[in-house]
Amino acid sequence: MSYKCFSCGKKAVVGMTVSHSMRHTKRLFKPNLQRVSILVKGKKKREYVCTKCLKANKVAKAPC
Repeated sequence: MSYKCFSCGKKAVVGMTVSHSMRHTKRLFKPNLQRVSILVKGKKKREYVCTKCLKANKVAKAPC
């Protein structure tokens, strides 16, 4: 599974953790993905969608 939003394509990005002594170590910033049932071309499908897209109603959630 690729760690990627189905709707907007948001994925993990690489950055740095900076400690108090200013030492830099690499880290991964991951988006907040949720596995939800959505409607894709009229069919029910379970996909990973970021919470920003869920909150903005960019995807149609499938009825239970």
